Amino acid sequence: MNRTELADLIVARIEAERPDLERQFAESAGAIGHFVIDDLLPVDLADRIFRQFPRPETMKLKKTLREYKYIAAQMDDYDPLLEEAIYAFQDDRVVALVKDICLMRSAYPDVHLYAGGISMMGDQQFLNPHLDNSHDKDRDRWRVLNLLYYVTPAWSEENGGNLELWPSGVTGEPITIHSRFNRLAVMATHGGSWHSVSPIDADDFRCCVSNYYFSDEPLKDGDTFHVTSFRGRPEQRLRDFALRADAALRTGIRSVFAKGIKDTGHRYKREQ
Repeated sequence: MNRTELADLIVARIEAERPDLERQFAESAGAIGHFVIDDLLPVDLADRIFRQFPRPETMKLKKTLREYKYIAAQMDDYDPLLEEAIYAFQDDRVVALVKDICLMRSAYPDVHLYAGGISMMGDQQFLNPHLDNSHDKDRDRWRVLNLLYYVTPAWSEENGGNLELWPSGVTGEPITIHSRFNRLAVMATHGGSWHSVSPIDADDFRCCVSNYYFSDEPLKDGDTFHVTSFRGRPEQRLRDFALRADAALRTGIRSVFAKGIKDTGHRYKREQ
């Protein structure tokens, strides 16, 4: 199954649900626009994608106050089906459909997997509330959409590892989007789209295929450049202080440069 064949299935599923997806995004666009679509791919195919996820020790572990998870973007290190699944979401037809549903003028996929790829989160792992980096790696385009495809079979909401949207900021109440098997979640990324992943409380791994879309213009008027900026959860006051100071420092330093963001190493180096 190659990326074009996978994209054929994704396009058909999105087209079938398009009116509902447009409604979901329109109703949430005033805060953090988002939509979800369940049963994206045939169950056996979604399960095959899950079963090709690598062992965690072959991935990069990120463990800081900000986050605790495994990630990978060098996709030629892994089973080809994973790369095909990622790039199926970058098919021109899929990009165009999602762009139109989200009422965007332009959209471009993250071909370098600057922040996309695959991720795994196991017991006690988490992703604190944060804003995604506002731009692509060259600061030419705005980051505008996050596409998350969840593939762990029988993953219950009680296991944690769910997407949380904070439309009123991190002192408000989050909207929880269950990272259920074979679900695609699409969310807007802009200067107010605080989101997180709830801590996992299960002896298992939540697996996700991730993509970002970029645009020539910001999703919301008035958006400004910022680095990926983390906050503490409402009960994490000391952590929140440290993370806010960290974000302010990094944004201040990088705002000095007209172009370019430090290479995090998380991108697909195709020449290798």
